[in-house]
This record gives sequence, structure tokens and C-alpha cells, in this order.
Amino acid sequence: MVLRLGIDVGGTNTDAVILDGRKVLAGVKRTTTEDVMSGISAALEAVIEAAGVARESIDVAMIGTTHFTNAVIERRALDPVAAIRLGLPATACLPPMVDWPSDLVETVSGHSCMLHGGYEFDGREIAPLDRDGLNRVADEIVAKGLRAAAISSVFSPINRAMEEEARDILQAAVPGLPVVLSSEIGRIGLLERESAAIMNASLLTLAEKTVKAFGDALKAAGLICPFYVTQNDGTLMAADTVSRFPVLTFASGPTNSMRGAAFLTGVQDAIVIDIGGTTTDVGALQKGFPRQAATVVDIGGVRTNFRMPDVFSIGLGGGTIVTGVGDNLSVGPKSVGYHLGTEARVFGGPVLTCTDIAVAAGMADIGDKGRVADLDAVLVEQVRTRTAEMLETAVERSRISPEPLPVIAVGGGSILAPDRIGNLEVIRPENFAVANAVGAAIAQISGEVDRIFALDKKSREECMAEADQEARAAAIAAGAIESSLDTIEREDVPLAYLPGNATRIHVKVVGEMGGLDA
Repeated sequence: MVLRLGIDVGGTNTDAVILDGRKVLAGVKRTTTEDVMSGISAALEAVIEAAGVARESIDVAMIGTTHFTNAVIERRALDPVAAIRLGLPATACLPPMVDWPSDLVETVSGHSCMLHGGYEFDGREIAPLDRDGLNRVADEIVAKGLRAAAISSVFSPINRAMEEEARDILQAAVPGLPVVLSSEIGRIGLLERESAAIMNASLLTLAEKTVKAFGDALKAAGLICPFYVTQNDGTLMAADTVSRFPVLTFASGPTNSMRGAAFLTGVQDAIVIDIGGTTTDVGALQKGFPRQAATVVDIGGVRTNFRMPDVFSIGLGGGTIVTGVGDNLSVGPKSVGYHLGTEARVFGGPVLTCTDIAVAAGMADIGDKGRVADLDAVLVEQVRTRTAEMLETAVERSRISPEPLPVIAVGGGSILAPDRIGNLEVIRPENFAVANAVGAAIAQISGEVDRIFALDKKSREECMAEADQEARAAAIAAGAIESSLDTIEREDVPLAYLPGNATRIHVKVVGEMGGLDA
């Protein structure tokens, strides 16, 4: 028996589940607290009691969090960073953070510079590395008391040697300095990859504190098992990896919900709508994993290009406020959020919410039904129609073919979803309210490669095989069982604008964590 504890810390609720293999023993929801950790502790105590298992029998814990995304959006707990680009003379026209919001630049920019260096797409040097310039930057870092640096080099996903040498020079001059390399995070595309590296460096102090707090919360609950944190591709990172790469958790909440939806229903290809207290996240499942965004993704006003699920949000949830009637009817986007339990009418509050409408329509049996018995039937039907239209528009936006796919509704607010959306069937699985925590609990280990190969000396098949081997090796190094590895993404895009018959190859494999394949 392998017992997995899954926790998902959202903006409104903290959900927790305990799984025995593929069986959900218990699932609970508790309100997310301002300090985050007390909400986790409350959820832990409740789910352990509900499952009736001994604390020492829990083998592993998986945690999903929006902590780092919120920090960027709210401009809090971010460190100033030394942003270093290796690319002169080729990239002088667009400096680091050129397209960032001014308030975020003011918060994060500790020192910014461009030095000679970088590579062409085939690995040839643009210019030799400016080692003297790096030593001058090290002096600036010490003088300004900066706590981290981010290094980006042109085409470093092809050849990261210059970034690694620059890191070694900085750390020799400033012992103990955390240095983030863009080649370890982003993909092809200098500005977006550079932005991801700078953002990651600004979060390192917060990441260290958060990971420690997660560990402390588990210890306080009497749990001695190892814990992992979910990434935004539906797989896991060890605690020390999270401390190094906190940006990889961005959008992990919707990803966990989608993975949980696939697990709870057994459906591998579908549209998932995750309806919470404030928003509805919508995305497509492909082979049981979220479809990845093919373009740059905006995080807090910053364009990035590291892997992100193709998920978008609309302002519809259980706490969405309903005002007006008829032509003046308004459903959202304002919400009572985590105050739903005190503000909604069915819970004794004064605000009419979508949850009140669902109770009045007989779609849910929660709270005091008598407090919405006097609602006008026409108003109730109008809100239900408007809600269905909003969900249908969102679902259609996620479809990439006319083929009918099931819609899986999860999240505490999925009581708002009708039985059909347009011509698509809606599935509402058991334990739908805690699908995000289920998704965290069943997360796997991944390995990924995304880089350009030159086909002038190797065949396309040889390059694909090389990428496959690199991805599998990365997954095994991260703790995956080799025999369980499965390729879920393989893409080959010829690049006609580059010489040398170049092609961009993307391969991703996933597998079970060692010792947890039961």
C-alpha cells in the first residue's frame, strides 16, 4: 500500500486528499489563510482524520501552490537582481527588461548590463566572453548588496558553456551568490527566456522560505515523509529544485485540476473547466496532460516562454456577484472570493452570488435554501442562461477541432455547470471538488528537451533519437523509473529561415517516481 497526500494551496481554498493507490480515501477543503501555512495545517489535520490513517503510514506528500505567481502579480517579496546578458555586439538595441511594466522593473532591477558573448544557432561564437566585464559586475553586486544574478546568453539552449563559465566567474568573485542560467529554464527566444531567468532569480529568497515553511507544516502535523512540489506541466519537483526554480510552479493550480480530472474520470482527451470561488480556468487535455501553450505567456505583465499550460480564466465562480435584472443583469466579474461562507445569502450574508442561484435552481443543496426561496424564477433562469453562455464561449475557445469532446467539470464551483455545454456532454466525477489536490497527489516525474538540431551532418531520425535519449535521461536523473517512461509529446518543426537545414525538436517523457509505482 502506498499512501499519497496531495495538497493544493489556492487563492480561496486549500484542498487536501489522501490516496491509497488509485482510491481516494478522503478529500477536504479548508479556507486559505493569509499566512498560508495555518490553512495547510488545518487541511492536513482534517484529511488525516477523515481518512482514518496513521500519520506515519503516509509515504509521500505532493504540494501545489500559487504562492510564487501571486508574488509576481502583487509585486511583493521580490529581490532586486543583477541581470546580465551575453550577446554584444548583436543584441544592443533591446536591453534586459525592456518590455517589463515600470513598477516591476523598479522592484526587480538591481543592476542590468550587456557584455560581449553569445552564440549563433549552430553553436558558433558571436564574440568571446567578456571575463573582465563579469568581474566588474561582481564588484557592483557586492557594492549594491544584491542577493542573486540572472545570466542569459544568445542561443544558450544550443550551447550553455558560456553561461556556465560566466556563473563560475561570478561565484568565484562573490562566494555563495545564487546564479540563475536562462538555459535551465526557458526555450529559444532571447527576451522571453531572459525575462523568465530574471523573474526566477527575484523569487529565490521567497522560494527558500516557502519550501522551509511547507516542510515545517508537515513536521508540525507529525508527518515524516518526503515532499515534492508540482510543476506547471503536471509533474513533480523535489524541494531543493523548487528552491532553485520557483517559476516552474506558475499555473500549477489549473494543471493539477486538469490532471486530477483525467485521473478521476479515466478520460485522456477532453476540455476541463475548473470552477472555483472567483474564476473558471479552462484548458484542453491531451493524453491526460494539459495542452502546452505554443506562444509566449504573460505573467504579471512580463512575456515569458518557458513551458506553460494553454489555460485561460474567466470571471465566473461560486462567489461571483449577481446584480440587476433583465437587460441590466450582470454576472461577475466581481466576486466575494473566500468570503463566500459569510457573504452569500444561503450562508446568512447579504450578497446574491452564483452559489445562491444554484441552490435556488435545485442544482446544489448547501446552506439555508429558505434564504433564497423568494428569488424570482425568471431571474434564476436568466442567470443560469448567462452562466451557460459564458461557459460555452470559454469551452469553444479551447477546442481545436470540430470533433465532440467531453467536458469535465471540477472544482467546488462546478455545481454551476449545466449537464450539457453546447453539443458537448458534461462529466462531473466523484471527488470533483478536490480534483486539484488529486492531481497533485498523482503527479509524475518528467524529462524534456526543446532545442535546435542541424541536419547537415545527422539525419532527422538520428536527431529525434538523440532528443528522446536526452529527455529520458533527464527524467531518470530526476527520479523516474526507467521502465515506466512514456513519451507524451514529440514535435519536429523545420526552420526554413536558418541555414544548415535546421529543425527544432521538442520531446517530453513522463514516468512514475521511484518507489511509488503502486
